[in-house]
Parts: sequence; structure tokens; C-alpha cells
Amino acid sequence: MSANRITHLRPFLRRTVLTFVPALCAITLVACGGNDNDSDSEEDRANEPMPTATAPMQTVLNELAALGAKPLNTLTVDQARKQATPADAVKSVLLKQGRSIAPEQVGSVENRTFAGPGGPVAIRIYKPAGAGPFPLVLYIHGGGWVIADIDTYDASARAITNAAGAIVVSTHYRLAPEAKFPAAHDDTYAAYKWLLANAASLGGMPRKLAVVGESAGGNMAASIAVRARDDGIATPVHQGLIYPLTNFALDSPSQRQNRDAAPLNTAALQWFGDKYLTSPADGANPRFSVLRTPSLSGLAPATVITADIDPLRSEGRAYAMKLSDAGVAVDYVNYSGVTHEFFGMTAVLEEARSAVARLGTNLKAAYARTP
Repeated sequence: MSANRITHLRPFLRRTVLTFVPALCAITLVACGGNDNDSDSEEDRANEPMPTATAPMQTVLNELAALGAKPLNTLTVDQARKQATPADAVKSVLLKQGRSIAPEQVGSVENRTFAGPGGPVAIRIYKPAGAGPFPLVLYIHGGGWVIADIDTYDASARAITNAAGAIVVSTHYRLAPEAKFPAAHDDTYAAYKWLLANAASLGGMPRKLAVVGESAGGNMAASIAVRARDDGIATPVHQGLIYPLTNFALDSPSQRQNRDAAPLNTAALQWFGDKYLTSPADGANPRFSVLRTPSLSGLAPATVITADIDPLRSEGRAYAMKLSDAGVAVDYVNYSGVTHEFFGMTAVLEEARSAVARLGTNLKAAYARTP
């Protein structure tokens, strides 16, 4: 989205900072209460053509198509789990460019499990170089509760480790359709509580724990923040929500504008819902559709990142605005020319490097504010 797309800033914001750099439209919101009058700019876009990808982003999309990837809604679950991923496409692009596909280096990496509510849950612990103790991030990968795993999102976890100077614990969770809602939500909440209890033994600082998630992982990160508040346990110091699904309604402006986007189209959202949810009531449950949470007050500050060529753009923005209405400090950033899954593509996309750096800066600020 071009820098002049977001023009309807809400008048109740007493302090709003606008920052414009190439390919980036960023709004930093410091909320002071009021009503949301900022939906027009999204609704106006519903019937506009799908935005154009940048040349590097299009190169990745072309490579993904060349690897045989098809729209998820046209596949069986088994086929979807086996087909090439955007991460595979990035590696293929790098190889064709004669560049290294070695992962970003961190201090150390360890694979472990913890006892989840449905059995052992795989986690991967990334530590930065140097001596601890370090602050912490629980990172939750995407995949629509149906596909993907820790390996698929390895690049994101490594990038956050270095950008935030934090121990990142990337957690897996039970997948659908084998395990229906709320299995994945329960597993990731259990991972959060496990990390609170075991932070010190990992060389971390329990009071400085943030949650970050991409896509379905962003949905579960947001749900964790609300559930921890409601359960009266230690809440995360920051929530990083990267193109999160926040409302299972399938009628948003960006879902209409980007219905044919890749790698995520609007029909795939229904496909994921059919696999994970057991009924319409599950889709309306605020634990799943976090935008329907009655009150978001008292939650941690948030970084909300969206991609312009993404069916989930509108609801990510709407959640940022609802957080802001509730008095939560929000840094909302929409990146133009890129698609869903761009965040982990730091090796090939400047927008990904910018997004990771911005999240890292916000995480460090949250850690610094926490005694």
C-alpha cells in the first residue's frame, strides 16, 4: 500500500506519529480512548484491483509456482502438507542467484519437548550469542492450524533472536484435522506457561517474556495475551502479531480485494476453518476470533504487522485499532508490495528486514520498561 493510502486517522488520538519510508506505511498509535472512525480507508479498497507485488516478491511467487505449489483449497490435507512452501521458494531463489542458503547464525539452537495437554510438544530454543540471562520470546509459527512446523518457520525465529537479543522458544502444536479447536490454542498456551516456569533454567528472565506469532500463530499469540490476563497469571510484556487472523468472518475488504492472492487466498481461509473448527460457534468464539473479545483493556503493547497483498490485512488492522481503542499502545505497520508470509524472507526482501528490525526495536523497548 502506498504511503498515502492511510489518511483517515482517528481524531481522538492525542499523539499519532506517521513515518513514511520506501515501500512502508507505518502508523504508531498511542491510544487515549474513543470510538473507531477509521474503517473507511479499508472498505474503499474492497473493489480495487489486487495490489502489485514488488519485483523481489514476485520473483519468490514465480518460484513458488514453478515448484508446483497450488492453492491450498484445491488440495487434500496430505497434499498441502507435502507441497512446496514459501520458505522453499526463497531457498530456490537464493540458489539460482548463486547465494548461500545457510540459515542465519544465532548463538545456539536446541530441540526439546515439553509435556503438553495432549502429549509431548516439540519446541526449538534459539539463544543469541553472548552471556545471559536474556529476555524471552515465545514464537508461534503459522500454517492455518493444519500445515507447517518449526522447520518451516526457522528463518523467522532466527531473525527475531538476533533482532531482539532474546531467547526465542519456537513451539509446535497439535494440527488439524487430527486435533480440532481448541487443541492448538491449548498447546500454545501451555507452552507460554511452561516458558514462564522454566525461563530461569534456560538462561532467561521470566519477567521479560513476550509472545510473537505469524498468521495462525499471530492469532494464538493474541489469544494467549487475553487468556493470561483473564486467568490472572503473568502477562506478556509485548505481543508481536504478524498478519494475524483475528476474525473468522470471511467478508473483510482485504478478503474481497485479495481473494486470488498467493500464497494465501481467501478460499484457503475457509479451507483452514473447515479443518480446525467443529462448528460455527467455534469460529465465533473470542478465543479464536480474538477481534470479538469484549474488552482488550489491560493487555501488553503490541506490534501489528500486515502485508498489503493479503486477505488478512483488514482484520489485522481492525485488531490494532480495537487494541488502540482499549488504551493499548500499538505500533501498526502495513507493508506494500508484499504478501502473506513475507516476514520470514529477510534473505530476499527489504520489507522483511524492515519488519524484523521494527519488531526487534519494539521488543527491546518493552524489555527495557520491565524491571
